[in-house]
Amino acid sequence: MTSSDTPTPAAGTCDVIVIGGGHNGLTAATVLAKAGRSVLLLEAAETLGGATRPYTFHSGFRSPGLAHLLNRLDPEVEKALGLDLTRDAALTPTTVLAPGRPAVTLRGAYGETVKGVTPEEARAFAALRRKLMFQASVLGRFLRKAPPRLDGAHLSDLLTAGGAGLKMLSHGREEARDLLRMLLTNVADVADEFLTDDRLKALLACDATLGFRLGPRSPTSLIGLYYRLTGEIGGKRGGQIPASRVAQAFEAAAHTAGVTIRTGARVAAILTERGAVTGVRLADGTTLAATSVVSALHPRTTFLDLVSPAECDTGLVRALTHYRTDGVTARIDIALDRAPVFPGAPADAATGRIVVARSLGQVEEAFNAVKYGRASEEPALEITVPTLADPDLAPAGRHTLSILAQYAPYRPREGWGTEGPAFVSRVLSLLENVSPGIGATIIAAELLTPDAMEERFDLPGGHWHHGEMQPDQLLVNRPIHALSGYRTPIDGLTLAAAGSHPGGGISGLPGLLAARTLMAGSRP
Repeated sequence: MTSSDTPTPAAGTCDVIVIGGGHNGLTAATVLAKAGRSVLLLEAAETLGGATRPYTFHSGFRSPGLAHLLNRLDPEVEKALGLDLTRDAALTPTTVLAPGRPAVTLRGAYGETVKGVTPEEARAFAALRRKLMFQASVLGRFLRKAPPRLDGAHLSDLLTAGGAGLKMLSHGREEARDLLRMLLTNVADVADEFLTDDRLKALLACDATLGFRLGPRSPTSLIGLYYRLTGEIGGKRGGQIPASRVAQAFEAAAHTAGVTIRTGARVAAILTERGAVTGVRLADGTTLAATSVVSALHPRTTFLDLVSPAECDTGLVRALTHYRTDGVTARIDIALDRAPVFPGAPADAATGRIVVARSLGQVEEAFNAVKYGRASEEPALEITVPTLADPDLAPAGRHTLSILAQYAPYRPREGWGTEGPAFVSRVLSLLENVSPGIGATIIAAELLTPDAMEERFDLPGGHWHHGEMQPDQLLVNRPIHALSGYRTPIDGLTLAAAGSHPGGGISGLPGLLAARTLMAGSRP
């Protein structure tokens, strides 16, 4: 570090600088401040929330953020921050629409009741649901702890593993064997084993692969469904509610805890001396001192853009360069002049989510396109109407509709300038099939592709999980082995983003566990 980089103390005294005001950065900052640390949070954008922050996509119309559903906010995070987003929330339904067929509706926590299928199929789904819920509850024990050590067992690792083992055996050896059999399989095989209805199979395929570069027949694709079902909303595993005002709630918690927040403050470098953090330098040249820095940015951004190359060995750089983080999901925000209607669906279908997919085979075909750098000809869609939960997102009497379209490659062969309009046209055609006449009510539509997500939200590759969530990028390998467990080779630098264990989604767990790691002086 040169003399010109000598940091000066941030306003008053500052124990910790947190980089990034997304929900994980806000979680870490709040937990540290509540523990008595003086915390300065720096956010490059003018508003907080990261990928959860609302944005205007057409005059008078706003999106609630990249995520339009809340299904993974961890109860420990809510308690630690004093949030009250899910406690009394009514769980919203999931409706599967396949043109030419009746709707299937799941209510409660991931289909406690199912309507629109035969009694035999409903019983089959209930049996599969029980099995998946049990298996997710076992695996969920590993998400609320730092990843296990490989250099010797820690007591908490033994307790977690022992508790998981006892839980498995408490349900009998057959259930334990099933978990081990199914853990690394694909969701298509599991769906085919238990179900016959194409609509339910399509739902499982969509939920296991949304946001991931996997098809339903890809090995390990069931992990994505497990991960979804480890989340709890209002004490219900697998529940969901609209993601409304999430960013504001996390920001309010940080202010209440006494976190000092500076927006419009882009960090240009993390400053170090002799292998230890000394502070940060902002884009405007200002240097700020701190003995601890928590980065809630993508791990690639942290180490390849902000940390001096002299502090990164070649193995670490090589591993991060090959870390898979290209997104495959597009978002389309639509402004409507009236509320949408979905004939054949329950009256309250739009208050939850609507999945548009014909079959598991359709989802697999959609994935085949992205393998060759093309956007899907018939993508699977997840649809919500955010204004039904938050009318302030649009002018009075008007509405917004949000679509997540799977699959859309990060960089298609023909480029999004060429493929974008055709892709939007295909998506709107699918929407018209399930909501006839909706096209005439559309005021505007904005396509947000993975590369656009990268630019707008500082997400390398446009992957909202900050990297693929497959076995070689999970637990002790998330994001890479040298950076697992939140601590880094640089003394005083801690990672707290979705690129760390346990991964993406609005859970807050990476931020919570990173803060606990920093406070403990070692892994929790």
